[in-house]
Amino acid sequence: MPLERYRQKRDFSGSPEPAGDDRLRAKRAGRRKGLFFCVQKHLASHLHYDLRLELDGVLLSWAVPKGPSLDPKDKRFAAQTEDHPYEYGMFEGVIPSGYGAGIVMLWDYGTWRPETDDVRAALKKGDLKFTLDGYKLKGSWVLVRTRGYSGTKDSWLLIKHRDEWSGPLDITTFAPLSVKSEGDFADILAADDPAVWTSNRQDLPAKTGETGALLAAIIEEAARKKLAAAARGGARTRTTHRRGTKATRRPAANARKKKR
Repeated sequence: MPLERYRQKRDFSGSPEPAGDDRLRAKRAGRRKGLFFCVQKHLASHLHYDLRLELDGVLLSWAVPKGPSLDPKDKRFAAQTEDHPYEYGMFEGVIPSGYGAGIVMLWDYGTWRPETDDVRAALKKGDLKFTLDGYKLKGSWVLVRTRGYSGTKDSWLLIKHRDEWSGPLDITTFAPLSVKSEGDFADILAADDPAVWTSNRQDLPAKTGETGALLAAIIEEAARKKLAAAARGGARTRTTHRRGTKATRRPAANARKKKR
């Protein structure tokens, strides 16, 4: 079962994450056009970005601690993780406890196209070249397996190829918000339940250090937003979904124009 490892790690009675529909997986298996990809910004025990590429009805997944870079000189470490269900691709919300506890933001999504006829062979070789067409990430990329970090086959490098979509812009700072809700982590938590971790600090996904301080500030900000919304008569804490603007559709190019 492709999703067995994914399901074994989660308690779906408490997690809002989708368990995955095997009928949908079978329906999408074998597709080679219009393949889905997403990047989810995940604040858990540490902040990281999850790159997910659809293949054979599931989402192949890599955790990228520093997030994608548009600069071809940057080689971003990416740890391959368990396959996720196709439905997970549009997930955004709060995982209250257990594996992956934290806040998940849909940071980018779109379609991807492999630059090879045999994706499985490329993965086995450890050299997968592909093209992304998202709101924030576009153009040609490569995932290269390496033994230089942890010494396992699960260690890869995510590298942007030099093209019209590459550049020195820090895309994670330039475009930090959700492409689904246009909110930040505090907005996502406020729309759910900012009190989920306030009753018992031991349940916090991150308790100490820089990540713990970041999460504490987000919880405080989310609580303020929740109270402000209640004072306005229950106004929605999230903005409505709007498709990418010119700034997010070609950030590197727009940044260069601004400099000129």
